[in-house]
Amino acid sequence: MPEEPALEDVDDVVHEPSQEFVESTNVYEFMQTYGIDDYDELVERTTTDLEGVEESGVDWFWDELVDYLEIEFFDPYDEVRDDSDGPQFTEWYPGGELNIAHNTVDRHAAVGEPARNRVATIWEGEDGECRQMTYQELRRRANQVANALEERGIETDDTVGLYMPMVPEVVPILYGCFKVGAIAVPIFSGFGVDAVATRIDDAACSFLFTGDGFLRRGKPVFLKSTADAAIEQVGHVERTIVFDRLGSSDPKAEHEIPWTDERDEWWVDAVETASDEYETKSLESGRESMLLYSSGTTGTPKGIVHTHAGVQVQCAKELHFGFDLEPADRFFWVSDIGWMMGPWSLIGVHTFGGTVFMYEGAPDYPNPDRFWELIDRHEITHFGISPTAIRALRKHGERQTTSDEPSGSVGAGDDDWFEGHDLSSLRILGSTGEPWDPESWRWFYDNVGGGECPIINISGGTEICGCFLMPMPTEPLKPCTLGGPGLGMDIDIVDAMGESVRDDHERGFLVARDSCPSMTKSLWSGDDRYLEEYWSTFADPPLWNHGDWAQVDADGFWFLHGRADDALNVAGRKVGPAEVEGALIDHEAVTQAAAVGVPDETTGTAVVAYVIVGDGVAESDELRDRLREQVGDELGKPFRPREIRFVDEFPKTQSGKIIRRAIEATYAGEELGDMDSIENPGALKELEQAR
Repeated sequence: MPEEPALEDVDDVVHEPSQEFVESTNVYEFMQTYGIDDYDELVERTTTDLEGVEESGVDWFWDELVDYLEIEFFDPYDEVRDDSDGPQFTEWYPGGELNIAHNTVDRHAAVGEPARNRVATIWEGEDGECRQMTYQELRRRANQVANALEERGIETDDTVGLYMPMVPEVVPILYGCFKVGAIAVPIFSGFGVDAVATRIDDAACSFLFTGDGFLRRGKPVFLKSTADAAIEQVGHVERTIVFDRLGSSDPKAEHEIPWTDERDEWWVDAVETASDEYETKSLESGRESMLLYSSGTTGTPKGIVHTHAGVQVQCAKELHFGFDLEPADRFFWVSDIGWMMGPWSLIGVHTFGGTVFMYEGAPDYPNPDRFWELIDRHEITHFGISPTAIRALRKHGERQTTSDEPSGSVGAGDDDWFEGHDLSSLRILGSTGEPWDPESWRWFYDNVGGGECPIINISGGTEICGCFLMPMPTEPLKPCTLGGPGLGMDIDIVDAMGESVRDDHERGFLVARDSCPSMTKSLWSGDDRYLEEYWSTFADPPLWNHGDWAQVDADGFWFLHGRADDALNVAGRKVGPAEVEGALIDHEAVTQAAAVGVPDETTGTAVVAYVIVGDGVAESDELRDRLREQVGDELGKPFRPREIRFVDEFPKTQSGKIIRRAIEATYAGEELGDMDSIENPGALKELEQAR
């Protein structure tokens, strides 16, 4: 097992919510309703078996939640779950019938409902174009999508691909699929031909929604040609509806996109001409709603199977309690419809009649203050982003501080990109995807949140379309913490033998001891791979192995330390890549960093680091030496990088997450495996040439 990490840098409570704020929250109201006195009792009541209580906390919570959150079933369920086949194959809400689209759209758009004319989505393109859609309009569009699908032969259980730009139309497409009972297959808009083809082929999609393209850093990115090439590889896509984002349908357009008359139709012809009346289907609780793909390291992405009941209750629970969502809120999470956080945001926010904000473009285009400008102008209340993206934005400048502002703030850079932007509308911040470094967490907290907004740092994944770990907004926070187990989630930390080490404050494997409604019912490729991927490490009793290192400190705060298979084991001592990267970023010359482990004859594993330096900084051997010493001073000499290489960019996902395994494979000269999530494939060539 790895050594206990030093947690001194995150040992101080930074955020302490006021009692007034606590008493205003949704989770506090829930606790008052059920006579729950404090956070520890809340977690225990919703996740464990209690002496003298007939049903388990997990069963009680997920049963009570349906009525408490006013999630509507067309037919009531017989029992909260049937786990007679074990937690691996639990059936949730058997006997019940519902539809996500009813709960997220139809009931809000009904005549006389207060949300009918409320804005459901606000979208801004990179070029500044803005569009809004009310719930009434969203229902009309979703009905048109449903009718267009059925007119073209799509029925319940058919798979429908969504290889779409991040435009407002992705929302009625998703809900239109739900309405007819089709299985939506969102595909990341940054994927290349092979990645798109792999997912369309595995899901056996005969129908695809796509677009002509989108804008990225002021330039058009064309999707249709990629979609066509993928379709040619696969051979079984029969119909395609194409949304015109870039004006390609105009005969006078300067560019042309490929077109097949027998298969392709423009959105305006296929959808906008369809009837806007449709009766949403009533579907069994366990009916599949989405097939989300999680990238693997072997070139074979995993098809994650989600149900209508599962994602409905999980997403709603997390937005209501963890993010304290109110109908008047405006929720912005930097994501793509092809990532879990896209559908998660939509389903969770729209369950309560809130507003989702969507942005098409790059986070720092045309300037590094693009997000701050969006938050100000659209009065965003919730803002979620990856730690990597914050680390990149952090180097562009920081809020000017006064004696009245938090002492944790750091001084401004040459350009104060916060100047002139009012971020006071923000109420809650969010993050996910990877571990934080303390300095970037505090920068986010102080400069974006003004030292007042809690950072709801969450971890779960595509496999549960939700979170294993999630702070409650009512609780104090230390930098980088994930708070504790999500409500209704029986989570633990175990050693290699499956024994709990949570209360011993040791670092161990993050596991789930029980199922939850949104846990994938299997993998699309079959049960064998599903069991091998998640349930084979700890078999007696069966535990879901999430693959992350986790630890609880002496004060009860939970922390993640990266993927268990990413830990760098140097001479018998282990450290997470994020810790090395944080030490490098602390140097004023470095704007971004990525650390990987490579074989070493002496220490078993050595650290190799790639760094991006700031404008005007010379890349030199002297700087390499200084950076190596900095890591040694902060983490210990064994973790000094054996090599430091300079690059101008890292391979990243569109959400800003560095793809470390691409860096590691490139350094070793190995096959890259599944690189489908990469937004900037040109970065791979630069890695090969870096010295």
